[in-house]
Amino acid sequence: MAWFRREQAPLSKQPAAESRVPEGLWTKCEGCKEILYRKDVVKNLSVCPKCSYHFRLSARERLELLFDGPWEEFDQGLVSADPLGFRDSKAYAERLKAGKAKTDSYDAVVSAVGTLGGRRVVIAAMEYGFIGGSMGVVVGEKVTRAIEKAVEEKLPLIVVSCSGGARMMEGAVSLMQLAKVSAALARLDEEKLPYISVLTDPTTGGVTASFAMLGDLNIAEPGALIGFAGPRVIEQTIRQKLPEGFQRSEFMLEHGFLDAVVPRKELKAYLASALDMLMG
Repeated sequence: MAWFRREQAPLSKQPAAESRVPEGLWTKCEGCKEILYRKDVVKNLSVCPKCSYHFRLSARERLELLFDGPWEEFDQGLVSADPLGFRDSKAYAERLKAGKAKTDSYDAVVSAVGTLGGRRVVIAAMEYGFIGGSMGVVVGEKVTRAIEKAVEEKLPLIVVSCSGGARMMEGAVSLMQLAKVSAALARLDEEKLPYISVLTDPTTGGVTASFAMLGDLNIAEPGALIGFAGPRVIEQTIRQKLPEGFQRSEFMLEHGFLDAVVPRKELKAYLASALDMLMG
């Protein structure tokens, strides 16, 4: 009967306790799982002071690390025209806007010219924060223009790759960039100008299948994932367990796909020495 039923009063929500720890003060290492003081990590060039895990750097952080001082960015205004009007869970145009807001770049590469070890050099650094560093028509065009600038000014070229591969939102147009950039690198080679490819975590897909592996010198940071398809896809395809460390930079060096694995603290000095050797 109705008079046996008692109305349940909703439980009052307790106010969430405010954290006394400022947001972003600490970070977790993906290598050793230690909780680290962020300022200590940044001071150590974004390398874990306990296990030497290399955190990702943004494109501009990478340029600050490599150049001796101020650099001059070029072609920063190039923007994708969304050739397919692509939409998945959200419109591609919205993803481009979100990428710009997140990285302050119009696409996934920053091209600049400056000095490294006292030598003028062109560097194109990829930005993983912009749609996973994927390569669409703008990335292909900017890397090609960086190569052409190196040819025009007789400068060495360095490309720092950090990418999930070709950008599916641009379909076959993105795949055409593989041939376009590779052809431009052939012209650089004809001019006897050196190209050093620096592979960081991750370098996969169409970027690995084109300019990332075409350097006169191919070097990588420790622990970087380097390959075409990811390990999970390969395991599911061949139905076999992959060996320990498969597709990591140390494995790639051991099997002849890389010339060197260089810790971040030593990278600038290594590049300066390599350029001295390659430029004679």
